[in-house]
Order: sequence, then structure tokens, then C-alpha cells
Amino acid sequence: MRVDGRPNEIEDALRHMHNGAWFGWSDSKNKVYANLIIHDGSKSKPTESAVNAKLKELQDAWDLENDSYKSKRKAEYPSIAEQLDDIYHNGIDGWKATIKTTKDKYAKS
Repeated sequence: MRVDGRPNEIEDALRHMHNGAWFGWSDSKNKVYANLIIHDGSKSKPTESAVNAKLKELQDAWDLENDSYKSKRKAEYPSIAEQLDDIYHNGIDGWKATIKTTKDKYAKS
């Protein structure tokens, strides 16, 4: 997973396919499908295309969520401390005006 949380490795997909420590690597420094091993006998090894499809699904979901109005608003809103300070100094109506600017900029689609 990248620093920003976007899935980018097959390990990210595998973690979403089943719970627990059901898989591992024959070479932990080279986490590619060819080195995938299954520890849990109740699980079968997924195909490489199934793992890649799951990774693509997770990436598409992340991209959609992080391109949404919600994520854009979240990135632009003042911190909670700044919002509380705004309420203290300018009251709820002043705070609402500050927040409304961002809400209007990134309106719901």
C-alpha cells in the first residue's frame, strides 16, 4: 500500500480476499505471484488474474472515493482545532460561513 493508502501491491488484494494469515511468500523480499504460498489448507491459491482483478477493484474504489467531493472537502476543511477557535471567536454562524465556502466549492454531485 502506498503512503497515501492507495492499494498498489498484490498483498493488498490478498488481504481483502480472506481474513487471517492465510498466505505468505517463499521470498519475502520479492512479493510477486510466483512466490505466493498458502498457509491455510482450507483456502485454495487464487489465480493470478483473480488477484490482479481484486487489486484493480480496490484501486478503482480508492480512486473513486479520493476523487469525490467528500475527500476534496476533507482535505480543504480547517483542522478541528481551527474550527473550534473559529466558533469561539466568531460563533456558530461565522463557523458555518467558513465551512460553507468549502461545501460550495465541492458540491455534492
